[in-house]
Amino acid sequence: MYTNNLILAATLTIVATSPQALADGNHTGGIQAKSDQTKTIEASFDIVHAKITTLNNIATFHMRVVAAAGTDKPTPTGKLAGSNVFSYVWPTSLNSDLVGFEDNAGILSLAVTAHPDFDDTPLYDENADNNPGNDGNVWHSHWVVLQPNEQCGKGALGVVDIPEGSSPKLPNTWPGLPILLDSPGWNPTFNSDTVEVKVAFDRTIDITDANFDGVTAGLRVNKSVHAPLLCVVDVMDIASGNLSLPGKVNQ
Repeated sequence: MYTNNLILAATLTIVATSPQALADGNHTGGIQAKSDQTKTIEASFDIVHAKITTLNNIATFHMRVVAAAGTDKPTPTGKLAGSNVFSYVWPTSLNSDLVGFEDNAGILSLAVTAHPDFDDTPLYDENADNNPGNDGNVWHSHWVVLQPNEQCGKGALGVVDIPEGSSPKLPNTWPGLPILLDSPGWNPTFNSDTVEVKVAFDRTIDITDANFDGVTAGLRVNKSVHAPLLCVVDVMDIASGNLSLPGKVNQ
């Protein structure tokens, strides 16, 4: 009996301290999603967990995939027109004016993106080569405002375009593209199967009532480089399954 208890205790210890068990313990709350059993979604974009938590004025946007987060990037095309963007995205119910856009301009989303054919973070030198204009292929963060856009495809979303001649309210770190996109410089962190971004909000802003979802997607620049400029063309995975934004901050 004593020997059996030792065996049971040892077994429980091994299970409790295995990498999978530890990982599961670190990925509680938020939106729990099932992995793709058909294996049609690349493991690096197959979402199993999405969460947003806050500590003081810092929000941590967290996403876990099956494996190797951040390892897959678009194949370079050599030109902006028709080029591709890969992304990890947290669509939210937050009002777009919280980060410097017009009031209720669309679905405010935090996105971590990579795209080898253009650079949209002119203030930052992500690859540290003293040239801030050549590092679009390094994973970086954006605020984007999305709206349904049938020109992008039936039921598809696109980044909201800025009509020629208009002057909407824009964040100070808007990169100059004619779309509602901001380049705030929040560095994403990749660790095995996880990507996280820490975002500092003004201390007067409370986001704890917000809802969110998790999405992995491919976007494409219009071949004519005109509106719609940037469309969501390949939704790889949605944490909720239906973009219903069921996640609650800090839950």
